[in-house]
Amino acid sequence: MLTDLSCRDFAKELASKKPVPGGGGAAAMVAALGAALNTMVANFSYGKKKFLDVKDRHENLIHRGEILREKLMDLVDKDAEFFEPLSKAYAMPSDTEEEKRVKNETLQKCLMAACSAPMETLKFSYDAILLHEEAVNISSKNIISDVGVGVQLLKAAMNSAYLNVLINLNSIDDEYYAKAMKEEAERLLEEGERIADEVYEQVVTILSH
Repeated sequence: MLTDLSCRDFAKELASKKPVPGGGGAAAMVAALGAALNTMVANFSYGKKKFLDVKDRHENLIHRGEILREKLMDLVDKDAEFFEPLSKAYAMPSDTEEEKRVKNETLQKCLMAACSAPMETLKFSYDAILLHEEAVNISSKNIISDVGVGVQLLKAAMNSAYLNVLINLNSIDDEYYAKAMKEEAERLLEEGERIADEVYEQVVTILSH
């Protein structure tokens, strides 16, 4: 499992000539770190005298953040799991018409599966950005910078996952499926970037006063 590796070993694997981990797994890992920062901020602020009236909200943020972090970490391995059969499908023979047909059918199934991991990274990154949006006004100023770091990581993860969605969609024959997936990815990315930018500016304003 890629997620069982140390940080140093994961980076080493990422830098190698091996096909996995790749951009999709890296995006999921970055997103998991962005979600983890929200939980850290909520944990740090939880129970502080200034925030006793929002203790329940901090508990909720911690609970939701831990779920998202685990889901995103799982996607690091899921992305690699889906890429392997796709790479094998591309290597299938295509000398005869029958081989071409079988290869294309296999490719289409693998491409759709490979698309699902970055789409989930996009969705869960968006959900994690919403947690930061909620946390920014109920967090200690001493750690508010980590909300800004968190949304920047999640924004980068969303943009990265979007590229992995596109590269798979470009080879999918089902135009209706490809169009629907692209529109959903674009919607998540546009809205997620907007909220991330707003939260980041809030953090900058708080730290500037």
